[in-house]
Amino acid sequence: MKFNSDEIASVIQQEIANYDAKIDVREVGRVLEVGDGIARVYGLSGVMAGEMVQFATGVTGLAFNLEENSVGVIILGDYLKISEGEEVRSTGELLSVPVGDELLGRVVDPLGNPLDGKGPINTTKRRPVEVIATGVSERQPVGEPMQTGIKAIDAMTPIGRGQRQLIIGDRKTGKTAIAIDAIINQKTSGVKCFYVAVGQKESTIAGVIEKLRDSGAMDYTTVIVAGASDPAPLQYIGPYSGTAMAEEYMFNGGHALVVYDDLSKQAVAYRELSLLMRRPPGREAFPGDVFYCHSRLLERSAKLSDALGGGSITSLPIIETLEGEVSAYIPTNVISITDGQIYLQPDLFFAGVKPAMNAGISVSRVGGAAQIKAMKKVSGGLRLDLAAFRELEAFAQLGTELDPDTQAKLDRGYRMVELLKQGQYAPLATEDEVLLILAGTQGHLDDVSVTDIGAFGDQFVTFLHDQKPEIRNEIRESGAISDDLSATITAAIAEFKTQFVAPSALDKAEGVALAGA
Repeated sequence: MKFNSDEIASVIQQEIANYDAKIDVREVGRVLEVGDGIARVYGLSGVMAGEMVQFATGVTGLAFNLEENSVGVIILGDYLKISEGEEVRSTGELLSVPVGDELLGRVVDPLGNPLDGKGPINTTKRRPVEVIATGVSERQPVGEPMQTGIKAIDAMTPIGRGQRQLIIGDRKTGKTAIAIDAIINQKTSGVKCFYVAVGQKESTIAGVIEKLRDSGAMDYTTVIVAGASDPAPLQYIGPYSGTAMAEEYMFNGGHALVVYDDLSKQAVAYRELSLLMRRPPGREAFPGDVFYCHSRLLERSAKLSDALGGGSITSLPIIETLEGEVSAYIPTNVISITDGQIYLQPDLFFAGVKPAMNAGISVSRVGGAAQIKAMKKVSGGLRLDLAAFRELEAFAQLGTELDPDTQAKLDRGYRMVELLKQGQYAPLATEDEVLLILAGTQGHLDDVSVTDIGAFGDQFVTFLHDQKPEIRNEIRESGAISDDLSATITAAIAEFKTQFVAPSALDKAEGVALAGA
């Protein structure tokens, strides 16, 4: 069999032309010691801060401490699989997570791996976990409302799109409940929601997910879980991962809401990592850069300029205090970073005032800019009035006689407190909130018994839905209350009072009937 030399030459030429030299050049190091979620590695002299490294067992790590002779790596997985002397390879990549609509309705870990048993997340888009926050020139002032559906908050400490509003209070005072209600209320707003659970009990997280699913909120929500049993590195990066997922919407002109529940536990996880890495401790044993840990996270929440699409990320960071100590290290840090705080007081909570918001300490630094005109009109002095009422109430408990004006203010205050009470998982439409608060602040409830205020509010909302939908529609469409509409509302309240069935009157009638029997 003869070979044609031309054919052989052409085949060789073709092979040479198509030859692609693929040399795998990587830095390789060795594990010096490993334990408690961290590893000290020798040999990775060219590794970057925040770069991902791969252990021979397949576990991922993150370069955390760059030292003279070694690299401190935090292990994003099971550190028990790693042994001393094991090979470690640098990847040349920064830590990133999958993003996009495919994550909506899913429960994932801080690396974007699914935890809900619904199969893999099929998305090709990824975003780096750590990015530099947008600058001043790329932002615009907050001026678009982010309605929570909670009367007390929308009236007294309004939240705008792009704002960072801190929810702070002792454990078991309803902090998570406020955040979950805010997520449920975004059903028709087009806002994508991200709930980041850091250091929470697995049973608590399961309950939150179930409640979001029951209310239909999981259709537009992603839950990022770094539970109490997860290693400290995952609890530390959880909030950054959630923010990266939300940024996909902000930078594409959309709106996102991120709940960090809670940043106290993230700070504790960061303290644990820093102490294990032998970083010098500061106040309360936290490292000196714990402020930067939270500031670089929360500064990523913004309302972008119109030139960049006008997208936004709104943050609701949660901080747990001990015995109401808001002047502790982490609470004061986060208060100074955020645009206001909702302080939940245990005394109010245990007295049945829910949400247990202390109107005196709670504040929104955006204020009326984040409210529609109608809400601004009816709730203008409500926060100051309620704060003054609390002081008057304390004074009245001394048993002194009060003048008629002071007594009238007290009576109005008791009614407003009852009116602002709201059950969990029952957010209200903005127009219903406006009409209820108008009824209270303009004295239409002064002749209603304090014990009947809750029933009055429930029945009044039903009355407006069934018999006066045009009032609600006008407020929804115009966002304001004209003089004509104000007169119509006053007439509607008067009409409703003729139909109102007071529970106290029914109880009295039953008592009389029983006595007669």
